[in-house]
Amino acid sequence: MIRLSNEKLTVDIAEKGAELQSILRNDNSLDYMWSGDPAFWGKKSPVLFPIVGGLKNNTYHYNGKEYTLGRHGFARDMYFTVVEQGPDSVLLSLVANDDTLKVYPFHFIFSIRYVLTDTKLSVSYHVKNTGDEIMYFSVGAHPAFKVPIAEGSAFTDYYLHFNQTENAGKFPLSENGQIEMDPVPFLNNIQRLPLEKSLFYEDALVFKHLASNQISIKSDRTGYSVTVQFDGFPYMGIWSAKDADFVCIEPWCGIADNICTTGELAAKEGINALHPGQLFDRSWSVTVQ
Repeated sequence: MIRLSNEKLTVDIAEKGAELQSILRNDNSLDYMWSGDPAFWGKKSPVLFPIVGGLKNNTYHYNGKEYTLGRHGFARDMYFTVVEQGPDSVLLSLVANDDTLKVYPFHFIFSIRYVLTDTKLSVSYHVKNTGDEIMYFSVGAHPAFKVPIAEGSAFTDYYLHFNQTENAGKFPLSENGQIEMDPVPFLNNIQRLPLEKSLFYEDALVFKHLASNQISIKSDRTGYSVTVQFDGFPYMGIWSAKDADFVCIEPWCGIADNICTTGELAAKEGINALHPGQLFDRSWSVTVQ
């Protein structure tokens, strides 16, 4: 386990999946991350790479070949190498190998940097194409934050606050986990969405191109909050397991297959194309109060 700390926070990160495990306030030992209770969902903050969401029949096609790749890709289940580490920052990387090439025929270096600054944790994704052909990929975050945050409060005491007024429909998921083509009206000229567990009974709330670049979990009853900032992520998932005490705020550069997918990786909705030798960088952050 990797531990980062400053005066305000202590953060733990697992080398498996480079997965964030805890964000602890030093003054009161309050952990803002979900516990990972396997009765509901055993993960805490998986990294999504080289796909986000699921593929139709868990397969895709590239250069005339069919490949099988599970939901959210393989990075979350692989061990990252620590490249450099200081008291309040760490850089981890995953390099293409024989196992990845069997299911994803591209050479890459995928690096993640975690940096603490005051009460903020910044997370940066760096993808480098080390091969000799265009690399097609998606990348995204899936952090689960504890709700209720404070003892003595309830899930329904909290709400999501968008930093811009939103008029956005949600994109439903089919029974097979594919994105429907047409959105359903959902956020209607609002910045505040009260949290209820029934919001997630039909799976994630999926949005495209929100006006906001910040979403916060707040309560009028407590002074505790979580704010996720996500510049340059065109897709957003908000999710919880049924009746669980957490909410995921998930910035994505990529999205699950839609119901009209051809299965061709290069034509996949939201796919990123990276030329040989090029770098792709995106960052998001979480600030806790």
